Amino acid sequence: MIRVLLVDDQPLIRSGFRALLDLEDDIEVVAEAADGSEGLELAEEHLPDVALVDIQMPVVDGIEATRRIAADPALAGVHVVILTNYGLDEYVFDALRAGAAGFLVKDVVPEDFLHAVRVAARGDALLAPSITRRLINRYVTRPLPTGTDTGLEELTTREREAVVLVARGLSNDEIADHMVISPLTAKTHINRAMAKLQARDRAQLVVLAYESGLVAPHSP
Repeated sequence: MIRVLLVDDQPLIRSGFRALLDLEDDIEVVAEAADGSEGLELAEEHLPDVALVDIQMPVVDGIEATRRIAADPALAGVHVVILTNYGLDEYVFDALRAGAAGFLVKDVVPEDFLHAVRVAARGDALLAPSITRRLINRYVTRPLPTGTDTGLEELTTREREAVVLVARGLSNDEIADHMVISPLTAKTHINRAMAKLQARDRAQLVVLAYESGLVAPHSP
């Protein structure tokens, strides 16, 4: 059973998402919060698998709530999916940097919304296909500060190759086919890279790959 926490200051949005989720046999909404502060308390209480978090909320906004969840070892199993009205705004990249597993626009179709919850619960990066390219081109081209230690030198050649393929949006099966290895081995390379780079999830791995220059925004 996938346990979901809804954090949004608009009751209508929460009730709409809850109505969709309640129809699924494998998903349970464990709590709802109207602001980030309440969301943090409920995350600690219920330990959901997925927290659907609005960016702009009173008291504590979605980015700060995401940052606090990501920084708390007790909440390591909570995967934050940021909800946004605009598809791409100035806050999305900051949310990914803060530790979000991905983001969704609120007008997403029900099928994609439910798929997103299941993807996030597995710990995979959730970057909405319609806006990922614009996100990368607009924000990830910002260079890291001089002297920043990315940890890339600790990766093996195969781990670096796997990270590049993750950043290009390939699934574990597609990475395995590309590298001519088993999906389990591909997952192992990715998990080891995440551990070495201290990436919370695949979304942060993608951000780091572009920020560090390992992958260029316009590379094939």
